[in-house]
Amino acid sequence: MQGKGVIKFFAILLAIVCIYQLSFTWVANKVEDDAKAHAKGDAAKEAAYLDSMSTQPVYPLFGHTYQYCLDRELALGLDLKGGMSVTMQISLRELVQALANNNPDPAFKQALAEAEKGVVETQKDYITLFVDAYEKLAPNAKLAALFANSSNQDKIKFNSSNSEVEKYLQDQSSSAVQQSFTVLRRRVDQFGVTQPNIQLQKSTNRILIELPGVKEPDRVRKLLSGSAKLEFYQTYDNTEVYALLNNVNSLLGAKAKTAAKADTSKKDTAKAATTAKAPTSLKDSANSLLNKLKNANSKDTSALANKSQLAAQNPLFSVMSLVTYPDANNQQQLAPGPIVGYSQVKDTAKVNELLHSPEATGVLPRNIKFLWGVKPIEKTKVYQLYAIKLAGAENGPVLSGDVITDAHKDVNQQNGGYEVIMNMNSQGAQKWKNITAEASAGANKRAIAIVLDDNVYSAPNVQNEISGGVSSISGNFKMEDTEDLANVLKAGRLLAPARIVGSEVVGASLGAEAISAGLLSCVLGLVVILIFMIAYYNRAGTVAVVAVLVNVFFLMGVLVSIRAVLTLPGIAGIILILGVAVDANVLVYERTREELGLGKSLRLAIADGFKHALPSILDANISTFLTGVILFVFGSGPIQGFATTLMIGIVTTLFCSLLISRLLFEFMLEKGWDIQFSRPWSSHTFKNANFGFVKNRFKFYAFSGIFIAAGLVSMVTRGFNYGVDFGGGRTYLVKFPNKAATTDQIHEELDKSLGFGSEVKTYGADKISITTNYLINDQSVDADDKVEAALVQALKANPVTTITAKDILSHSKVEATVANELKASAKWTIIIAILVISAYILIRFRKWQFSLGAMVATAHDALMVLSFFSLFKDLLPFSLDIDQAFIAALLTVIGYSINDTVVVFDRIREFLHLPSERNSSTKDIINHAINNTLSRTIITALTVVLILLVLFLFGGDVLRGFSFALLIGVLFGTYSSICVATPVIIDFGKKDLK
Repeated sequence: MQGKGVIKFFAILLAIVCIYQLSFTWVANKVEDDAKAHAKGDAAKEAAYLDSMSTQPVYPLFGHTYQYCLDRELALGLDLKGGMSVTMQISLRELVQALANNNPDPAFKQALAEAEKGVVETQKDYITLFVDAYEKLAPNAKLAALFANSSNQDKIKFNSSNSEVEKYLQDQSSSAVQQSFTVLRRRVDQFGVTQPNIQLQKSTNRILIELPGVKEPDRVRKLLSGSAKLEFYQTYDNTEVYALLNNVNSLLGAKAKTAAKADTSKKDTAKAATTAKAPTSLKDSANSLLNKLKNANSKDTSALANKSQLAAQNPLFSVMSLVTYPDANNQQQLAPGPIVGYSQVKDTAKVNELLHSPEATGVLPRNIKFLWGVKPIEKTKVYQLYAIKLAGAENGPVLSGDVITDAHKDVNQQNGGYEVIMNMNSQGAQKWKNITAEASAGANKRAIAIVLDDNVYSAPNVQNEISGGVSSISGNFKMEDTEDLANVLKAGRLLAPARIVGSEVVGASLGAEAISAGLLSCVLGLVVILIFMIAYYNRAGTVAVVAVLVNVFFLMGVLVSIRAVLTLPGIAGIILILGVAVDANVLVYERTREELGLGKSLRLAIADGFKHALPSILDANISTFLTGVILFVFGSGPIQGFATTLMIGIVTTLFCSLLISRLLFEFMLEKGWDIQFSRPWSSHTFKNANFGFVKNRFKFYAFSGIFIAAGLVSMVTRGFNYGVDFGGGRTYLVKFPNKAATTDQIHEELDKSLGFGSEVKTYGADKISITTNYLINDQSVDADDKVEAALVQALKANPVTTITAKDILSHSKVEATVANELKASAKWTIIIAILVISAYILIRFRKWQFSLGAMVATAHDALMVLSFFSLFKDLLPFSLDIDQAFIAALLTVIGYSINDTVVVFDRIREFLHLPSERNSSTKDIINHAINNTLSRTIITALTVVLILLVLFLFGGDVLRGFSFALLIGVLFGTYSSICVATPVIIDFGKKDLK
């Protein structure tokens, strides 16, 4: 074997990298275990411990902090951890309407409606569909007449062509989607959850937001669906505000002191409150306070003893640091500017509470407001507090964000740094001129704060009066900072609102249950594979065992290193990869057994086994990889997790099965070990098989034809059980306190209150799944709360079915329009998968008959599985829902079927070129090839079926339908590879093949 040294080097290097990447999870879990031991069941105490450890080094070897390790640990999806998932839809229809000033033109309105309908049916982008529809409805009209106005005259003119207007609309839509994404991303940061995930899906103009561990779904919905509010404020200077803050601090200290002394009279309390005042020397006071707080935070024992006492004396300044700098004499001075304090993220809520206390509101002027910066100082958890000056009789901003017409990033020509160029309309420009003139007057330049959703994004100092409405905002910006700020500025006039079109809430208990079931199925699947391989292939089977274990280790290491999120379908993907990994070993072992049967030496037989199996292994795995790519491109959420696992698993499988296994065999040969590839009972399995597959092909055609015909009739007359993904509505997973509650009783109570249309199904042994379209078109923020309350109230009518809100383990919502798009997307995904794989087969085998056989086989498998799910949808004791997970299973089945089919095709191609087969007919050659690969086909199918049976039995209720689809799909795929795909080649190939 050539290049053994290079392979060993890369294997060792990859192992070291994987150990390093996985170590973050181990370290983070160790800290979390310590937190649980420290808290002894107190959730608040546990959270405080973890927060205090966030900036502490917990990885001694490298000095990494807990937060650093936490950001790099194995991320768990919502279905494993619990939390909330929200899908936001950017309304481009409303954007186009707003850009046209809600033009009443009938053709314009009809074009908007047709474009919205076309997005679902064609999967094209909204703007293109709108322009096409309008040109058909009004062929002589010009779009510029609808959209050109004074605010966009630099982009389009009244005589602009339709293509120029279309480009303008495309730019505006892209900008609107990006603005919404920026706003929502910043809002997500406010929830403080670990490893939030927010993805912009540009093809659908949707934003997927996942918040693991979130416990306030109502707050999430309200905050995410709120309108963006961009405002500009004048600011106070730190030196002006310090006296006020110190007075608040003194008042709060006096109150704390009074409360601590039960025998203090009310007279003394009042006196203490009224005599608290600002110090005469800001420098001395600041120095005094800083020195005290510095000593209290040191590790000196006496200082630690006085820390609580100092906090009682200085309630505000113990949780908020003053903003100072050392002067020439190294004395602390108050720093100029609008920032008046710093606080750790864990203390910001306390600072807010203190600044809104009666003591504070009695001292602070009405036109001052304190706001936090939008994100912490880089590489810390410290936030800056700004002093905002309110203006006018209503105490509001000096300018609102709706006056901004455009904003974009740029490069400063003087210093080469990044800056943001901001444009305002004429009304805003005039106000901005007055505001900047006032802020830049005198020696001390003032800052203007840019505030979105009550968070300060930037507070640049104004150097001079700005006229004309064009401003440059510069500073120590990175490129991504300028992109964010530009999007924030444009968010002040968001014309395309984002609304929630889908949501899912998963309880933590359900996540823990899913982890337990997923891990159990993984371990059992691995054990089944290992036992089978050793039992069937003897000592050679141990090599496969080692290769599979190494494969799983590499797979997990790579998943962590690319920050992939592990979901329940992802676990199913890992289990499936075990089957794919075994398949590669089976191909090599069966080939090696053939070579040994020809009388070759063990070393030569192993070398030739790897050599001759290589084309089949590559073709089979590449076709499965292509399936994963298609799933990743067209899927979302958990489906992408499954696809990611599948694709990475294919790569690690090829490395381990072809290279690591070969190294192990070379080592065993060098040691002179006796390597057996079978046991006495397995050595002749399917040897010299000569079944008449080709001769009986018309019987197979008849069976498949009848089954598919019955399925098509069932699909038309009975349809499918659509999951909420494809049916729309809200689904609730409920654990009923009364075990005697039946689905019929539940259905009856729901029909009385919510109307007909609810669907009630058993979900595992002790749970019920309830799907309803009640109030599905209600767009209000509290619609989910209304439906949940109505559900609970409806079931209370019967004592047997009574539940509370706590009994709802999870719920999800998908709007009907989204469900229709998912159906269309699923259809096109399957069609594209079949075409892509068929094209690959055509390229590899250079004959259209092979490509046709592959296409027929994949379409056959898809129709067989769909027919089964329609025919038996109400007959089996578990759910046969059609949802996104089912589509993932169906595409995986297509990939597996092609995997199987390619192996047979590869042997047919090989036999067609053998001199010994020149006098044989095409039918005999193909039948010989099928029988020759029968051992590999059956053994691979058997191992995958065993794994899927484990997944079906032990993978939990969530994966039962998914694993069953895979299970019957693998059976149909194995059948089609032998009985459908190859016979098609005969009936269309005839003489062309030879």
